[in-house]
This record gives sequence, structure tokens and C-alpha cells, in this order.
Amino acid sequence: ILVTDQAMPGITGIELAGAARALRPGLPVLLVSGFSDLEPGDDIHLLAKPFRHAELATAVAGLLRVATAP
Repeated sequence: ILVTDQAMPGITGIELAGAARALRPGLPVLLVSGFSDLEPGDDIHLLAKPFRHAELATAVAGLLRVATAP
């Protein structure tokens, strides 16, 4: 899975997800962002900042289940 922030120097998390999926189609993506109005679409899961460690763990576990499902 790819876990990335939305706001980064020179590239957004959504752009990074697109580039990563060009190399690995179907890659599960968790986008972390403090922008409440962000709509990542394209099957990108969003975790809003601030979040607790347990929320991050739950989100990652869910994506891992999907990624490893037969």
C-alpha cells in the first residue's frame, strides 16, 4: 500500500498516487490530509488530520485486507 500526505513539495499526494498506480495498477492508497474539502476520488482512501495512531492502524489494516484478498 501507499500512505502519503497530500501537501508535499513539488507534487501532491494525488499526483503521487497516479504515478505509483501507473507502475502498479490497483495499488491501495491512503491519503492523509488536513484539507477538509479534499475529494481524492479514484478509489483513494482519505484519513483526515489530526488522527490518532489507532485510526491510522485501522485504515492501514483495512487496505491490507483488501490488497491481500483473493
